[in-house]
Order: sequence, then structure tokens, then C-alpha cells
Amino acid sequence: MAQAPEVDPDAVPHRGLITISIMLATVMQVLDTTIANVALPSMTGDLGASPDTINWVLTSYIVAAAIMTPMTGWLSDRFGRREFFLASVVGFTIFSMLCGMAWNLESMVVFRLFQGVFGAAIVPLSQTILLDINRKENHGQAMAMWGAGIMVGPIIGPTLGGWLTESFDWRWVFFINLPVGILSFLGAAAYLPRIARRLRGFDFFGFAMLSLGVGALQLMLDRGAEVDWFSAAEIWIELGLSITGFWIFMIHLMTGRDTFIDAQIFRDRNFVTGLIFIFVVGVILLASLALLPPMLARLFNHSTTLTGLVMAPRGVGTMISMIVVGRLVKVIDARMLVVAGLSLTAWSLHMMAGFSPQMDDRLIIESGIIQGLGLGLVFVPLSTVAFATLDPRFRTDATSLFSLVRNIGSSIGISIVTVLLTRNAQINHEVLSGHVSPFNPNLTAISPDAAAGDPGALSMIDNLINQQALMISYINDFKFMMIVTLCAIPLALLLRKPGQAPSGEAAVAHMD
Repeated sequence: MAQAPEVDPDAVPHRGLITISIMLATVMQVLDTTIANVALPSMTGDLGASPDTINWVLTSYIVAAAIMTPMTGWLSDRFGRREFFLASVVGFTIFSMLCGMAWNLESMVVFRLFQGVFGAAIVPLSQTILLDINRKENHGQAMAMWGAGIMVGPIIGPTLGGWLTESFDWRWVFFINLPVGILSFLGAAAYLPRIARRLRGFDFFGFAMLSLGVGALQLMLDRGAEVDWFSAAEIWIELGLSITGFWIFMIHLMTGRDTFIDAQIFRDRNFVTGLIFIFVVGVILLASLALLPPMLARLFNHSTTLTGLVMAPRGVGTMISMIVVGRLVKVIDARMLVVAGLSLTAWSLHMMAGFSPQMDDRLIIESGIIQGLGLGLVFVPLSTVAFATLDPRFRTDATSLFSLVRNIGSSIGISIVTVLLTRNAQINHEVLSGHVSPFNPNLTAISPDAAAGDPGALSMIDNLINQQALMISYINDFKFMMIVTLCAIPLALLLRKPGQAPSGEAAVAHMD
């Protein structure tokens, strides 16, 4: 029989204020994964860094957060969920302020590392708390609120970061966390319910192996583009360490006792399928967000502010979808909502595969709205169904894994599309430039001076070739993501209907 929830939702007062408080912290943490990116050029001079070393400002945060995320469940049980959440918010806010006051690259990297350590638990804890304080029939609406913060944050992060950097100073990218952190802490401290601590042993070996796998993978994905991937010995070493860490951890998980993560979690079909889906969502969400701003800047000459305005409708589409699907998930099969969401996302990527340098912003905005609607339709029912049949005592460990897999999916997705973009741009340029010949009548018709060998005209033709080669590369990336999305649709058949599936330990027994 399933263990009773640790919190009685009917006995929780001020549920709305709790939700606002934890969502403030969630949005603050999610924003910091992308808000600092646009401020890197401004940081370079002030911190005495080079264009290569400044990227450690991002790498230190990403790797620290990735390693600490799986620790959320154990630390929550050991110190108390309420106390751990408050400590995470305080630590994240303090180190955000220290990041804003950093005096050189070394101090910034150290502060960002600790910012990642304290921020790692905020997202999984916020999801756990929302599931705890709401009745099961209201989990869809709760996940809609949580998903809005998770998905809209990365969309507005670069725009907000660019505006703060241009209007004030790059340090305000971090200082802006202070009022948000204070409000979140005060609200959570006043209203968050206390939960009894549950002491359990710490599996140091399991944690070490998982940390080795996750940390080496994130470092490889973040550093790959800088060192030309597998042409560098560093990447091979990191790949070997990552494979070794994950392999040993999996063997330890299957054969050990009192392991760092309880293996019973992976016997829940809904949760495992949810992990696969959230990986795909991570790939699509942040990979497309990583592609669009540089595309708009390089091919359409958009400023940071205009880029933010063009991409804002994507966030509007997500918000609308979240609001609607939070209610639809009660009356419509969640699997159908997931299929509809993935179909909309694939349609939007098909539209994006029709981009051209000569178009206006209309198609970008329309495809962004559709993609926002689609991802929202996937995220909310997925976040609801993934935990619908899972024993509540596994919930914190499960939400930390959910966040970890989403972040790994995002990192892998960004790395893949970046590599494909760079390599395809070179290939496309070579193919297109092969047609530039004085014997080609089309070149003569377009530019007689270029056909005659005029350097200025040839330079202009080369710029056009670069533009077209890059545009084709972006289109290839969008097609690749569309194929990934379509391949994920059949996985929806593996999900159980929450109303019909057994829950908790009963689900495990049923699957046995």
C-alpha cells in the first residue's frame, strides 16, 4: 500500500502565498541559467579575462548545479524540506550579490560555482512542494504554474540581461536577484509547512560516481565548441570519465543496497517515460532558444532589444498554453495533450525550416507562438503524469532527477545544434562557392564585375554566400529538431492514465 503523503493538502493554509514565494525563487534561479550569457562581453574587460576564459563564468555555474541537483533528495530528508529550501534561497541570493561585486575572473568563477551549488535544489524542491501542498486533482494546475516559470524564464532571460547590461551595468544582472530573493525567503519562511526529517544513510560511492558522470559530461558539452571537440585530448578524457562514472553508478544502483537513489523509482513506467520526454523537451526548448538570437543578430541585423521583442510572443504562447492546459488535464487524457503538444512543436519547427534572409519577422513570431503553445501542452501533463503513480516518499529524489535530465537534455541539444550549425555552414559554403565561376552565366547576369574578377564584387558575392550557407545550416538544425520531436510522439503510448493506474508501491507491485 502506498505511503501517505507527508503533507495533508487540506491542512495547508495560505497555499497561494506559498506558491508565489517558491515561484519567485524558481524564476530567479532559472533566469540565471541564461541571463548572464549576453553580459559576458561586458564582463570580459572589467574582470581582466580573455574571450576564451570568460566562458568559465557559465561553465562553473552549470557544472556545480548539475553535480548538486541529485543531492536534493538526501539533503531535503536530512535537514528538512522547508529548512533546505530557505537555505538554498539565502545562499543563492548572497552569492548572486557577490557575483555582482566580483573584482576579477577568479572571484567571479568561485562565486558562480557556489551560486550553482545553492541554486541546484530550488527547482526540484519547488516542484515537490507544489505537488505536496495541492490535492492530486489539482496537480495539473500546480504544474502549469511551475512549468510557466521553468519555460518562460529562459525565453526572457537573454532579453532582460541585455536590457540591464545596456541600460545600467552587467553587475545588475546579478543584483536584480536581491529583492526577488528577499521576497521569496520571507514568504516561504512565514508560510511553508514543516515536514518531519527522515534520516537515511549517505551513499558516498554512488554520489561520487554519479557526480563524476554528470560533471564530466557537462564540462565536455560546455567546453567542446571552444577546443574543437574530439580533436582535443581534453574532450576524450572528459568523455571517458563520464562513461565510466555513469557505468559504475548504474551497476552500483542495480546491485547495491541503500544506494544514493532508490532503484524502485525506475520501476515506475510513467516516471521513466516522463524522464525520456523531459529530455526531448530540454533538447528542443533551449536548443531553439540558443539558435534564434544569434540568427536574428547575424542574418537579420536585429538588436538585442528587437530580438527580445520578436521572441516575446513565444513566451506569450507558452503562458496561454499553461493556463489552458492546467484545466484541460482534468478532463482530457494527458497522453492526447502530450501528442497534440509535440505535433504543434513539430509543426512550428517545420515552419522554421521555411525561414529565409529575405523574410520579415511575421513567420518568426507565428512559429514562436505555435512552438510556445506546443511545449506548454507537453510540459504540464508530462509533469503531472510522470509523478501520478509514484510513491510520495520518492518525490524529492524524482523531481531532482527530472530537473537533472531536463538540464542534460538542454546541454546536449545546444551542443548538437551548435556543432551541426558550424559544420554545415562550412560544407554549404564550399558547395555554393563551387558555383562561383566566370563560366557560370548566372554570375555574369547578377554581377558582371564579379565575373570579371573585381575584388570588391567578389567580396560582395562571398558575403551573400556566407549568408545563404548559414541560413541553410539553421534550416538543417530546425529540420533535425523536427525529426527528434516526431520520433518522440510514439512514446506517449507508454504513459499510463493517472486515473486508472495504481499508485505508489501498488504501481510497483502491479508492474511486478
